Amino acid sequence: MDGVAATVGEEPEAAEATAVTGTVFRGEELPASERFDCWRELLERTRACEATSAHAGDFRAELRRAELGEVVLLGTSFPSVRFRRTERMVRRADTGVYHLSFLQQGTMALARGAGRTETLGPGSLHLVDSSHPYDLRTFGGPTDGGTVPRLSGVGVDFPAELLPLPPHRLRDLLGRAFSAREGSAALLSQFLVGLDRQATALRPAEAARLGTIVVDLVAAWVAGELEAEAAVPEETRHRALAEAVRAFVRRNLQDPDLTPATIAAAHHVSVSHLHRVFTREAPDGETLAAWIRGQRLDRARRDLADPAQRTTAVQAVAARWGFPRADDFSRAFRAAYGLPPREHRSRALAERAAEGG
Repeated sequence: MDGVAATVGEEPEAAEATAVTGTVFRGEELPASERFDCWRELLERTRACEATSAHAGDFRAELRRAELGEVVLLGTSFPSVRFRRTERMVRRADTGVYHLSFLQQGTMALARGAGRTETLGPGSLHLVDSSHPYDLRTFGGPTDGGTVPRLSGVGVDFPAELLPLPPHRLRDLLGRAFSAREGSAALLSQFLVGLDRQATALRPAEAARLGTIVVDLVAAWVAGELEAEAAVPEETRHRALAEAVRAFVRRNLQDPDLTPATIAAAHHVSVSHLHRVFTREAPDGETLAAWIRGQRLDRARRDLADPAQRTTAVQAVAARWGFPRADDFSRAFRAAYGLPPREHRSRALAERAAEGG
């Protein structure tokens, strides 16, 4: 397709060898009059609706589309658009797909029937279902330089049958705006944003696993809103808990009091349950303590390679990431990366200098 800036893994063999199947569309290479139709075609592969825009004559947008198993990840930025799925469209063909969106910039007005309109702003989540009609108007947020305001966000489309809750339980949630600033909604939105950034680097096997985690996080969020956690299968709850723990640890890696006990308390589970679930859900059966140690070593490795921190003592970097004893840090670093911290720093800074960085 002309105007698609980068396509990843188009051929099955190439996808297996390189990265997850996906598309990045920017459209600069297309004639202005064709950009909107091309963008709409990519979006409508999983979102069967009518899309119209006052900016269709010169549509400046970006769309990043990646397949995570049965889950499709969509990251996009575009000027004002109206999306409509009518009763007739639902009767003609219902694909049985949930569309979850996290709005980062701009606003939306979603008509929910009976004269009700839900307004969604930045930092909100909403869920719609292909089995129900909807009328969604989007409006771009503020921009610099006087360009056309654009809306941006990230979302996922997935078969409704993957969500371990019956559709009728979700009826009152559809189309509503939910804040993604805390709790399971925050975890879900942050996970989606991170996936959007890294999608083109994922290999198919890990992409499918991450797609499963996305659905688990959606299930955990929805169950919490419905106060129906018991209706979610135990394995789904366990995968969501493991991902919540990983996110919590990443946010608190510099805390010297970060221990399995504090992590368990923050998630209202016992230490033994925490260890059991984390190890079971880790791809290689890694323990929680080993994973935390690996995360801290990785952060220290990055800081040592950062030219802006070249004057920071190695031990200061080590202490920052939870290694107060120099000997312990040196042994752990050598075991993980095959060379001492100082040598790693020297090599990394020399490589940066040679590259002109």
